[in-house]
Amino acid sequence: MTRYAPLAGLTAAAGFLLGLVAAGTWPAAPTTPPAVPSREAPAISAPAPPPPVRLPLDSGVDFAAVAERLNAAVVNVDAASRGSAGRARSAPERWSREFGDDAGAPREGSGSGFLIDASGLVLTNYHVVENADRITLTLSDKRVFRAEVLGIDPAIDVALLRIPGAEALPVAPLGDSESLKVGEWVCAIGNPLGYVHSVTVGVVSFLGRKLFDQSLDAFIQTDAAISFGNSGGPLINARGEVVGMTTAISSQSSNIGFAIPINQVVAVLPQLREHGRVARGYIGVTLTNLTPALRLALDLGPNAGALVQDVAPGKPGERAGLRPYDVIVGVGDATIASDEELIRYISGRLPGTVAELQLWRDGRTRMVPVKLAERPLLESSTGDALAPGRLRPVAEREHGPLGITVRDLDATLSARNRIPDDIRGVMVGFVDPAGPARLARVRTGQVVLEFNRRPVGSAAEFRMLAAALAPGQVAALLIYDPLVDGRIIVAIVADPAP
Repeated sequence: MTRYAPLAGLTAAAGFLLGLVAAGTWPAAPTTPPAVPSREAPAISAPAPPPPVRLPLDSGVDFAAVAERLNAAVVNVDAASRGSAGRARSAPERWSREFGDDAGAPREGSGSGFLIDASGLVLTNYHVVENADRITLTLSDKRVFRAEVLGIDPAIDVALLRIPGAEALPVAPLGDSESLKVGEWVCAIGNPLGYVHSVTVGVVSFLGRKLFDQSLDAFIQTDAAISFGNSGGPLINARGEVVGMTTAISSQSSNIGFAIPINQVVAVLPQLREHGRVARGYIGVTLTNLTPALRLALDLGPNAGALVQDVAPGKPGERAGLRPYDVIVGVGDATIASDEELIRYISGRLPGTVAELQLWRDGRTRMVPVKLAERPLLESSTGDALAPGRLRPVAEREHGPLGITVRDLDATLSARNRIPDDIRGVMVGFVDPAGPARLARVRTGQVVLEFNRRPVGSAAEFRMLAAALAPGQVAALLIYDPLVDGRIIVAIVADPAP
């Protein structure tokens, strides 16, 4: 408290003086000098104080207008799978908290995304749609679309989705994340914990944060509230431009969230569109920054650069003759001041291309050509869990276009499941975890009484009615739910035949 007292006193004094000026009580100007006989002196008056500065009410950040403009381009992403051999993301604590601990079990996940093209291109996180058998997008106007995966980049946790046949959809404008500054206001729009299209506001807390992959990560840290379900949603600046994709939160604090810089996402979009995956250049060396301490201790010449610590055997760096203690100071015409700059440059080059490295070794500078290989994924990442460009069949043939199987309801089955005697219909025996009935919250043990207002007398009749549905046609089912001991009506959109 003591160390702030002088500053506080100075501030109070300055405030007092400013108050005097604004009030016009600054000491009076000298009085008018006596008149000179030869001519009359003009009167001198004190200058009028400047009017107080008042900012217009609309000069601040208006995130209400930003949210109104961009909400239509933000989508809710529902992903469902029948089960998987394993997940490919290197953040197990995030997976276990967001989707459960059993990696091989059927799962449902909810995230966010945003439209970047009127033809139906959507960006979201890879971990939101990983291993998904069905992806459903819901817009703010309640329109629902099926989506397919066009491309994936597990390395930076990005997926590009496509809505087949879509047109004239609202689009979120993309900004420049390189222009962001710490302390700048931003907002996040997404679906945290299922609360769709929630808007939160905060500031940029840090730029370039490392979380998972020390060589590629450059996360935007923000205190705008981000929760599970925000993953894949936009982080937006005060101009209404997307500057990041929200992707992670701290497990230790409720006000620390992270977003992928949009420039990093935009850089891989061409490869995601054309090839469905991202290939990055790779040298195969371990790097660190050349600090003043290392420069002095190792008697190195350059003032900055990427210092080679280790060279992986059999990789391009070894084949090019790189050694520990080499300092890479440039690539082609570009100057390299840090290991991050070098990694960013090399990762932006395609495998198979040649990079001309300018390096300092033993008192002299030399040029070393390196033919780049493809950067491998992290060891914990398989990268092939979800084939880009298509989804696996949306429903097994035996489950039909509604994704459920039913069985005849007899006296024994009714008694075992405590179904009232006056209930007539067919019992739901299985619900496909990635089928349309699961999205409608149909559960096993419920009894289907009517199909589009037609009573259902047998399982065979139900299958006949379901098989007659055209893709996209809606079936309205009247269902008895024993959990509430009452009837409910659900609408299920029929899938295409597998």
